[in-house]
Amino acid sequence: MNFDLPVNRTRTASVKWDYTLGQFGADDVLPMWVADMDFAVPPAVIEALHTRVKHGVFGYTLQTESYQEAIINWMQQRHSWNIQPEWIQYCPGVVPALSLIVEVFTEPEDQVIIQTPVYPPFYNVVKDHGRELVQNPLILNEQGDYEIDFEDLERSLSNERAKIIILCSPHNPIGRVWTQAELSRIASLCEQYDVLVVSDEIHADLIYEPGSHIPFASLSEDAAMRSFICTAASKTFNIAGLNTANIIIANDTLRRRFHKVLKRYALGTITPLGAVATESAYREGGEWLDALLTYVRGNMEYVQSYIQQHIPEIKVKLPQATYLLWIDFRGLGMSDEELNRFLVQKAKIGMNRGSSFGTNAEGFMRMNMACTRATAEEAMSRLHAAITEWRKETN
Repeated sequence: MNFDLPVNRTRTASVKWDYTLGQFGADDVLPMWVADMDFAVPPAVIEALHTRVKHGVFGYTLQTESYQEAIINWMQQRHSWNIQPEWIQYCPGVVPALSLIVEVFTEPEDQVIIQTPVYPPFYNVVKDHGRELVQNPLILNEQGDYEIDFEDLERSLSNERAKIIILCSPHNPIGRVWTQAELSRIASLCEQYDVLVVSDEIHADLIYEPGSHIPFASLSEDAAMRSFICTAASKTFNIAGLNTANIIIANDTLRRRFHKVLKRYALGTITPLGAVATESAYREGGEWLDALLTYVRGNMEYVQSYIQQHIPEIKVKLPQATYLLWIDFRGLGMSDEELNRFLVQKAKIGMNRGSSFGTNAEGFMRMNMACTRATAEEAMSRLHAAITEWRKETN
């Protein structure tokens, strides 16, 4: 578990490392954008995959009892949530699941609510199905923390055309872990106005206060009966390329309808390597994950301290979850386009533009800290040099 050990990801068809020219128009940019890690997966996962590969046959694969037990045990141990094996529905990814749920459980005239700024595919899965997108913008308070605008949320939920709210819990990009009070209030409103809840909990394991994440379906019987909990080991253990997610649906009627659409598109068959990686990660990856969180938190604290000491024009708060920093560059007084050009052309760093998460996020950037400390240090060196030059030009 030496996270300082660099892994050369270039020339591996890595979206993060081999697409810098296409994404940023330059090939000398340090990529700190798309949300996957620069770390090798847990040794137990590599060993399990080696064993499976040596078998040599990769035919159609069942979702086994052992696979289900690994998920059930993980949810109970990490999140104090007791689930049943039949609730677990395989899907190739969380985003495909979001798309399928919007397609099946809404009609073209219906509304789907999202809380912005938020992961860009949330917009797409609504608009691409011709549904009406309703935004419940999060409020950025004076302390730099985001809060839910419950007044606006209730107005949106009370519309008879509102059928689904898509939660991001923990929230990407802001890194909030919603409290029990906040989630319970959402649950109460959705019960009052009969709105389904799709909770993307893909970052649930990447939290810095153990036990603080609350699965939405664990709140109450009604919350369980109206929700789809979207989970995966992909972010937690860096296996996103194996296309394996688990959508947990307690409501039998909702589950049957979701399973029916999986069959319609022939999406319900788990992959042999995805199954092996997920099961071994959940069974044997806990120690690795705990070490990872300590290391990534160290990266984040280093970056925050460096910025406070050397680049006071920008601000960053440590997130409660995820390995992503949400950095406030508004103090530079640049437009969104100017800021992106400055970071790419002057600092030679590639981050995710805040505007891609919503119009209420211009002037922010999302920075991936699941990297070696040396990479974090190089990023700060580049950013400091670029800001120093900018100061000379503007003063």
